[in-house]
Amino acid sequence: METDSPEAQPLSAQEESVIALYLDAIWMEKGLSQNSLDSYRTDLTLFAQWLQEQGASLLRVDSGILQKYLSERHEKKLSSRSSARFLSCVRGFYRHQLREGIIQENPMALIESPKLPRSLPKSLTESDVEALLDAPDLEDPVGLRDRTMLEVLYACGLRVTELVTLTMPQINLRQNVIRVMGKGSKERLIPMGEEASSWLEKYFREARPFLLNNLPNEVVFPSTRAQLMTRQTFWHRIKHWAAVAGIEKPLSPHTLRHAFATHLLNHGADLRVVQLLLGHSDLSTTQIYTHIARTRMKAQHAAHHPRG
Repeated sequence: METDSPEAQPLSAQEESVIALYLDAIWMEKGLSQNSLDSYRTDLTLFAQWLQEQGASLLRVDSGILQKYLSERHEKKLSSRSSARFLSCVRGFYRHQLREGIIQENPMALIESPKLPRSLPKSLTESDVEALLDAPDLEDPVGLRDRTMLEVLYACGLRVTELVTLTMPQINLRQNVIRVMGKGSKERLIPMGEEASSWLEKYFREARPFLLNNLPNEVVFPSTRAQLMTRQTFWHRIKHWAAVAGIEKPLSPHTLRHAFATHLLNHGADLRVVQLLLGHSDLSTTQIYTHIARTRMKAQHAAHHPRG
């Protein structure tokens, strides 16, 4: 269900067009990231190819056939989160087609989204973070670059995409702040600690010129080819240094961002301040970190209180 089958037929020109127009519309309305747009495109394309096999099409579908598709996804044991994303995508797609007068009835009107369990993001302890930060080889320009990237990622709670796309004008070492363009094209200013600023200065002085090989480029953390680094490349770097540090916990691209938020709350930071630093538009998104802090508090109480 999640991958293209070899027998999948190409979509009709009309279907390709309505998908492209919808993605353009939600990009303009919501400012979704390219990763989100790519996921939506994949969801709609796979759904359209499945509909072909049923003798239907994207613009000729009813709630019954949608329920059948959802049932098949459930039988394949796809996650409820994946199904919720698909439903969000398709719900918006048909709402858009109805608004544009392309369809007369919304086939999603009677279909409810699954309720998702509230999962706690995986995080690292403060000692785990220290071990990860100490892992890169500082004698190697690439190692110094990676050390600085890890420091900035943890110090500022950035998303990986925000980190790898940083440019020199976004960093102000005099005021120790980074200007970030986050999801929905929302800009935020994030303070850096002296530690992060110090590592950036060292990196700018000792490693970045070597990595750029005197080529003009404003990207802060270039790849070894003096180009913009991909998210995937940096993610491989994180996993490599985690292995070097002996960290066996499961990691995700957001692991250090989660650690940033959790450790701030553990040390008494206000939830709304953490919300602003993370760039969350809704406080409820940030509140999940209070569960982590509360869980740690209970563990500390049980371990150290005489009546624990």
